[in-house]
Amino acid sequence: MSNRIWISVKPQAKRESVAKVADGEYRVAVHPPAHDNQANQAVVKLLAEYFSVPKSAIAILRGQRSRKKLIEIR
Repeated sequence: MSNRIWISVKPQAKRESVAKVADGEYRVAVHPPAHDNQANQAVVKLLAEYFSVPKSAIAILRGQRSRKKLIEIR
């Protein structure tokens, strides 16, 4: 079973957080900058902790270089 959600990412945030904005839409704030894929790696790690799944169960389907991303959780 997989679930797809949209997220808006805020890189270089003071505090890391995951907040549900609407059904299937979340706002994610991470410390690392959006440089050399650092923010994407932090997003995957934070979402894995939030949804209690391994990091390998999180995949970025769209928006590798955008703040708006489509995420699949397996």
